[in-house]
Amino acid sequence: MEDAIRTVKVKLDVPHERCDDLHQTKNQFLHCANTTAEWAWRHPHDYCVTSKQNAENALYNQLRNETELTANLVQKGIRRAIEATKSGVARLKKGEKTSQPQFDAWSVVYDKRSATFHRDHVSLSTVSGRVECDYVLPDNPNETPIGEYLLNEDFEFRMSTLQYDRSTESFYLHARMRRIESDEQSTTSSDAEHRTVLGVDLNVDGSLAVTSTGAFIGNADEMNHRRREFEKTRGSMQQTGTRSAHLSIQSMQDREHRWMQDELHRASNQILEEARDHGCTHIAFENLTDIRERIAGAKRFHAWAFRRLYQYTEYKAEMFGIEVEQISPAYTSQRCSSCGFTHESNRRSKHEFVCQKCEYELNADYNASKNIARKLLKRLHSGQTSSGGGAPRQCALTSGTLNLNGDYTASVKATAEGESTDKPTTSVVGH
Repeated sequence: MEDAIRTVKVKLDVPHERCDDLHQTKNQFLHCANTTAEWAWRHPHDYCVTSKQNAENALYNQLRNETELTANLVQKGIRRAIEATKSGVARLKKGEKTSQPQFDAWSVVYDKRSATFHRDHVSLSTVSGRVECDYVLPDNPNETPIGEYLLNEDFEFRMSTLQYDRSTESFYLHARMRRIESDEQSTTSSDAEHRTVLGVDLNVDGSLAVTSTGAFIGNADEMNHRRREFEKTRGSMQQTGTRSAHLSIQSMQDREHRWMQDELHRASNQILEEARDHGCTHIAFENLTDIRERIAGAKRFHAWAFRRLYQYTEYKAEMFGIEVEQISPAYTSQRCSSCGFTHESNRRSKHEFVCQKCEYELNADYNASKNIARKLLKRLHSGQTSSGGGAPRQCALTSGTLNLNGDYTASVKATAEGESTDKPTTSVVGH
């Protein structure tokens, strides 16, 4: 299997009354890029400024407040500037003369979250909502790259760039198209692709996240403790009421926010590593709306942290072709991931799960993460079992995979090293 990437230029028929929305979107997108470039070029020899993660930590909130762009477009603007800065830093290290990157060319980067691509039109996010733009096709499109790639169902849309030709006052989409070729492509549709799901359970205490592969990621207890310490210190300062105290509080809030973002970025990186190490095509999170309802009031901080963790994981996973989705967590903490028996008494304590039917015993959060993975797997499967043909759909577990039929397959590494398996009939807890 190999990837084939082609870029196709197609003219857009933009409604006249929406042209200004696209121009304003471009202006604000370039503002994000230039602000980031200015920030990064203050210390071009410091490797930290060429980190997309550090740039987003420092600038994301500011740029969201300064623009009307969606979160995805702000992130794309930041990343474009960091890539250009990396190139400039590389030239400086070679002793070449260069200057701070400047962005003034008309262009906006779109992906599948900020644009919805169709074979006959595209829906683009702007500062004033979405705009629907039809493609302007040539008389004989099948004889052009447009027909060969953009209109070809064997190709899928990837990250694309919107540009504007001032001489003709026309908008053009430079669509990147990818084709995945295989020997069995004629008999295997895109819906029959190999799918392996990594489940992620989120927690307000203990481990911040637990995966279906048995990885316990982050320390929610430590995050709660640090947050309480920050609040306690801020409370003492607020009682003084001086300007100096106010400035100190603001500085402390910034420091706390940076620390929290670093922790969440580390957690998202670990989740992504688990997914990549186990060949996962999808990552399943609990539905964040459900989480907000369950931990309302004093736990609003956790809802914010979970939302950011999801966002960080989602945009990083995109670079590796891994899809991140949300599913309802209903009954995932009560269902036995081994036999399927569901009852509230299965959950003995906050972190202990013992099935009252088959006596399967394991960490409760780990059990929930496997159920979360299986829920998304069933949704992707659309009611058809892998035994009926097509490529496998399976959950990624500690030492292997589990498909919808309940068939367990140990990984080569687990078999070679003689590790205890995570087969449903065992009672082995994850790592």
